[in-house]
Amino acid sequence: MRETPRSQGTAGGSRSRHPLPRPGRAFAHMTGASGSGTPHRSDGRPPHTPRGARQPGPGGCPGTTPPVPGQPAFLSRLPRPAGLPRPRGPVALFALCGLAFALVTWQVAAAGPLRRADERLGRALFGRGPTGLTEFLADLGGTAVALPVPAASMAYALWRGGRAALPRVAAAALAMAAVPALVVPLKSWIARTGPLTRDTGYYPSGHTATAVVAYCGAALLLGAYVRRRRWWPPVLALVLALATGAGLVLRGYHWPLDVVGSWCLCLMLLLLSHRLPGRSRRPPRASRVRAAPDR
Repeated sequence: MRETPRSQGTAGGSRSRHPLPRPGRAFAHMTGASGSGTPHRSDGRPPHTPRGARQPGPGGCPGTTPPVPGQPAFLSRLPRPAGLPRPRGPVALFALCGLAFALVTWQVAAAGPLRRADERLGRALFGRGPTGLTEFLADLGGTAVALPVPAASMAYALWRGGRAALPRVAAAALAMAAVPALVVPLKSWIARTGPLTRDTGYYPSGHTATAVVAYCGAALLLGAYVRRRRWWPPVLALVLALATGAGLVLRGYHWPLDVVGSWCLCLMLLLLSHRLPGRSRRPPRASRVRAAPDR
């Protein structure tokens, strides 16, 4: 930084004088006549304010007044509940599935208009399609057919990932174990009769829940280790899960809302089992506001 040389007459003197204004240099907000004087700050602070005496910007954020470009000042004054997470895709999908499951369960339990429309649709679909094909599709939700798929995917994930894959494998195993723990009490509580029998315990569909968690959970495990054409595990899982629900409805084993309720319940379960291992390994986020270093 270039300094203005002082004259020899004042270099050795004891009195200090203000620097003389130089022509061609502009000062913001001059006081008095043009070129007369002393620099003046628009916020009332004296020149060369120490760092500790600076006033914070809007909302307590460090900065100067007026604030630098960034978040609008009126947004910083809006009240925000403490701990409110920012909306994200999985959170919105989880909330949507929860609302849909609550609505369907309420209509089925209370014999509402949605249940009556569901039974009319079910009677219109019963017996459609080739018997052998629809029976095969319904059997895809059986434990003897579906359970070996996630077991093989867990073994493959442990072989490829080692100890690093343990949280994801454990979450997938817990999701499979949670299926009967959630479905069986709901069946006993709702006590919905079946399409072709007077027995109760048909909502939600256990075969649909087993197929969704088994096939989609296996796809989530394998997706981390597929390098090329990573689209095929989730697509295949969705096709198998949808085919299972279609076979159950066409064969008359379940009403359509039995399948829809299982889908909503199991999607929430899969979102939890897939997100929790990754969130537990995520390091804590550093504070965005750092204290200014002492000088």
